[in-house]
Amino acid sequence: MAPVLTVLPPRERFAPGQAGAIGLLVHRLAGPGDIVVGPPVAAPFADVAFRAASSPRWALWPRSAAGCYAAAVARVVRQVRPALVEIHNRPDIALALARRFPGLPISVTLHNDPRAMRGAASPARRAALARRMQVVAVSDWVRQCFAEGLPDAAVAVMPNCIDIASLPAPVPMAARDRTILFAGRVVADKGADAFVAACGALLPHLPGWRACMIGADRFGDDSPETPFLRTLRPAARVAGVEMAGYRPHDRVLAEMARAAIVVVPSRWAEPFGLTALEAMGCGAALVASPVGGLRDLVGDAAILAPPDPVAGLAAAIGALAASPGRRAALSALGRARAASFDCVAARARLADLRRAAIAAR
Repeated sequence: MAPVLTVLPPRERFAPGQAGAIGLLVHRLAGPGDIVVGPPVAAPFADVAFRAASSPRWALWPRSAAGCYAAAVARVVRQVRPALVEIHNRPDIALALARRFPGLPISVTLHNDPRAMRGAASPARRAALARRMQVVAVSDWVRQCFAEGLPDAAVAVMPNCIDIASLPAPVPMAARDRTILFAGRVVADKGADAFVAACGALLPHLPGWRACMIGADRFGDDSPETPFLRTLRPAARVAGVEMAGYRPHDRVLAEMARAAIVVVPSRWAEPFGLTALEAMGCGAALVASPVGGLRDLVGDAAILAPPDPVAGLAAAIGALAASPGRRAALSALGRARAASFDCVAARARLADLRRAAIAAR
């Protein structure tokens, strides 16, 4: 049987300790016959077949970087002859492949607001995309973004997932570290500065508690020191917030399984909110922003508080820190909610979508 070819975005590295959210999700869902295509990495995940999409430097002219990547993926398509090609988060590359292989079933999975993406920015472009391939959104919020101006657009929803069985065993709330944790990209869109400011206001009134940030500007040990980070570091020192820097995904999950409170203070409209899902799965009491897909994701299993003004975020975190009973209740609610996003059910949903995409062509 012909394999399914799953295409990562050009900057997404498919390797332990380097993969971002999409790479980790693709690795989690990959089946025995799947082949993942992505930019070259030294040591890709060993348990999933991988093909590097690379082009010689001269091939960049006269193409754009995206066109060069699409051409490299096209070469892999010709070699593999897949039954289906799944492209993650790049409508422009999906359309380029659809033009090269008009009879090939193609699916594009949207992890972000498509209205800001090349190849899907206007209703006309999104309509053309939906006519030529299967469109999948990771949340109903993303689906609504795609459908803006297209009342009859056919968009499937497949939420992101976690592997409940592989998560570290959650520590009972009474035995957890009195830690307020931020985990993710340390950028303004993620509310990193709001977290520092809120903890700076709270920690003097919370004896025995600490605050920690795990993350950097990007995923990986080679993440740059940005102007935002250079400004945030002295503010974090004054606030008493530890900045631990980038940590591999398993270390992040281990910290979530021990922290009493995890905060996801995003300003950016999170299309889904995988960090929040992981925090719930690890049994932490969660404070999250009511933006994008986060509200639907967490349901009643989190306290919702926007990052601005900071006083409101600080009040929400402080109230949770002062109430062991509320933390324990949110921990139980979060674990139960996270269980409904387990990868076992997600794999079955993905298999149904793949069959539909192939049958449609």
